[in-house]
Amino acid sequence: MADGEAKAAEAKDGENTGGEPGVPTVKWDDSNMRTSYANVVNAASSREEVTLFFGTNQTWNVSDKKEFNVLLSNRIVLNPFAAKRLWLLLGSILKEYETRYGTLDIDVGKSGRKS
Repeated sequence: MADGEAKAAEAKDGENTGGEPGVPTVKWDDSNMRTSYANVVNAASSREEVTLFFGTNQTWNVSDKKEFNVLLSNRIVLNPFAAKRLWLLLGSILKEYETRYGTLDIDVGKSGRKS
């Protein structure tokens, strides 16, 4: 197990990861956790909250109308502070991902998929 994975496992188990003294340890309780898959995400916001919508694309062949059917499965509502922390976390994770595997091109103006 790599050093980073070992620290993550310790953090998940609620053990001290060598952080600053006096900082509380987070204990992650995953007893009620569900796993969902999404290949479509959208978001909306107001002054008080940020709402994320997750779903799966149900369209196999794009018709002449160029319509997509998306089955929404989850809605997550966050306050703006939690949304900002999520934004920073996702940015860090994606930066690490692209360092390992290469840049993700999500130019929606182009047709077709890049792998």
